[in-house]
Amino acid sequence: MTYTNYNGYLIPNLELPAQPQGKLNRWGWARLRHLREHKPLRHKHLLTQGQLWSHLLETQATATQRVELLTAQMAQGLTEGLKARDQMAWLGAMNNMRNQAEEMVRREIVFH
Repeated sequence: MTYTNYNGYLIPNLELPAQPQGKLNRWGWARLRHLREHKPLRHKHLLTQGQLWSHLLETQATATQRVELLTAQMAQGLTEGLKARDQMAWLGAMNNMRNQAEEMVRREIVFH
């Protein structure tokens, strides 16, 4: 470790580790809010270890992939015939499935 002499005091030269680049989406922000409000010790630990941002990016990537996978799996029962026959019913069913997938991801990944 190196030090800088400042008015007779030796001050350590501290540097933060390089942080991963990326923007948070709704899942990353939700995880951050959950950590701050419900798991403050975990939040402080990740923050002081320089791992918070990478944790948030990893959580949002996992959540996004999981929502897409669950939605695709649930939508296998919907046929193109329904889409051609009644677009509003098809859209309502797809929105319902996406909301269910998002709720499952919220409970399993974001708020665990």
